[in-house]
Parts: sequence; structure tokens; C-alpha cells
Amino acid sequence: MKKTLLSIILFGTVTLTSAGDGWVQSKKEGYLKLSQWWLVSDKHYTSTGQIDPNQTRATYVTSIYGEYGISDRLTAVLYFPFFTRSLSYDQESATTGEIIQEGEAINSVGDTELTVKYGLLQKGPVFLAGSYSLGIPFGTVEGGSDGSLQTGIGEFYHIFRLDASTSFNIGGKYPFVSVYGAYNQRTKNYSNEFRYGFKTGVELNKWILILQAYGVGSFKNIQNNFNTTGTSIFGNNMEFFTISPEVGFKFNDHFGLSANIGAAIWGRLILAAPSYSVGVFWIP
Repeated sequence: MKKTLLSIILFGTVTLTSAGDGWVQSKKEGYLKLSQWWLVSDKHYTSTGQIDPNQTRATYVTSIYGEYGISDRLTAVLYFPFFTRSLSYDQESATTGEIIQEGEAINSVGDTELTVKYGLLQKGPVFLAGSYSLGIPFGTVEGGSDGSLQTGIGEFYHIFRLDASTSFNIGGKYPFVSVYGAYNQRTKNYSNEFRYGFKTGVELNKWILILQAYGVGSFKNIQNNFNTTGTSIFGNNMEFFTISPEVGFKFNDHFGLSANIGAAIWGRLILAAPSYSVGVFWIP
């Protein structure tokens, strides 16, 4: 049952919820997922939570996420966005059709996370795990003619996270529920953050259904004058709360496909549009 639960839980892994849930991998077992995530938006949330228009901007992230059980208690995790593209599209005049602002683009590796996760309670009925993630600034901080295109934040960060999960038998199916809280300590130009979330899911035959809700809040301990318009997913003091349903299909016990949409129901200093992702996962 544990391996089935892990296949459901890991299937829903995205950047902000990586290394999540109260279960850990068994020794020498693992999980691998290749994903494509993207967001395109012509509007953003302001610092007061209002929505304003902007030149259409987009971010595309192609990533690998993997977990490996070092022991039955300790799991190593890697999130590696090996190709990230940040761009702005041509902005045309609504009356003349002329281009009034040309688009630009940058491509690079994105910021990478290395995580160690330890199973604090692994006998149930509630499973508890703590994790530490080190963010490595491989991404580009200032790109484009005005320096507003980014594929990372340009500084190291540390995430301390606690996850609690439980599962129960309903007619031979094993739905699960997870909650988490985390503290993200940045080291230079960005405010620290608190993160929180909820996830539930179930496997029905070969289909996997997951619903996530997660948010980010800023401690606003650092005030900067960059990305104050909210037209970046890497801005300082951004805040949001997102609802994210996901569905997938398992071809067998080892391979499957996933699709996800995330919609922020409120935010500050961040692009105001749904994000999408598709992926393929492998369980050895």
C-alpha cells in the first residue's frame, strides 16, 4: 500500500510542493518525473491585490524531479529545471497595430533545489516528515534590455518544511490527505517567506486524481525597488494562494502521464493567469 500511496502523492509534485507529504521513500527505491510547466499572462496582481494589464509575458520551465531512498527514513530529492525560458511578447498599438514595444527572451538553467527529507513518524495513522532544501542560484537574475526578464532569483535560499499525511481505506481504495508548513529563508535581496498547503488524492483503477491548494506569504523584511509591478514569477514580496487540480493515467506500475492546472484566486506582485504543466513519471 505504501508504494501505491507514494505513486499517487509524487505524481502531483510541483515546484512549491516538492519533497512533500509525510511519507518517505524506502531504501534504494525512487521516483523520477520529467515535466513541462508554463505561464503566459497579459495582466498581474499589484501590491494591493488589484489586477492591472501589462505587456504579455511568459515563463516556460522544463525540469527533472527525482527522489531516492538513502535509508528507510532518509530520502534525497533533486529538482533541476534544466531549461527555463523567460520572455515578453511584442506589444502592439490597439488603434494602429504598430509595435510599440518589442518582445525579448532569455534562456538558461533555472534555480535548482537539493533536499534531504527525514521520516519522523512512519508507522501511522499519521505520518510525519521534515525536510531541508537548499536553493542554488543557477538562474539569470536580470535579462532583457530593462533587466526585467528572470529565470531565477540570484541568491541561495533555505527551506525548512514539515509535512503530515494520513490515508484510509474506503471500499478498497486508499485516498490520502496531507498538509504542510514551511519557512523559506533568503540570504540577500529577497524577503523571507512562509509557505503552506493542503493536498488530497486517490487512485481509481489506472486514473489518479489530485487536488492541491497552496500559498506563499512574505514577511516583507526586505524592501526592494525591482519587479515592483508584479510582472515576474521571481519578484520580491510576492504573495498568492492557488488551487491546483491534477489528473493522470498510469500505463502500468512504473510509467504514467500527468496534467495540471494552477489558478491563483488572489495574489500580490505576481502574474495573474493560470499555470499549466504536463509530465511523464517513472517508478522503478
